[in-house]
Amino acid sequence: MLKKSGPVLACIVIGAMTIGFAQQPTTTQRIPQFENSSVKVWKTIIMPKQPLSMHRHENGRTIVALQGGTLTIKKENGATQKLVWETGKAYWLDADPPGELHGDVNETDKPIEVMVVELQKK
Repeated sequence: MLKKSGPVLACIVIGAMTIGFAQQPTTTQRIPQFENSSVKVWKTIIMPKQPLSMHRHENGRTIVALQGGTLTIKKENGATQKLVWETGKAYWLDADPPGELHGDVNETDKPIEVMVVELQKK
């Protein structure tokens, strides 16, 4: 049996904690999950006060809030819309109008995590 002294055990515990912290995202990101001819699925993590870059959605999509919060959608023309997503609930968002871009800003102090299931045109 291997005996671990105090300093060795402390190093193991700190190392394990560091690995756990390293997995926590620090920036807003989109993580692809699955794609076929019917749907495109990705996980989006929106960090507090970090906007998603301007983009658009060609197709309608379902949003499942893994970690909810208040999101402000800022359209390219300056218009804004607030959405409140509750953890564990699903929402439908229509396709964006042609040529209209928007960015999203997390207005909370915690990351918002959503799974997006976007329909693909046949």
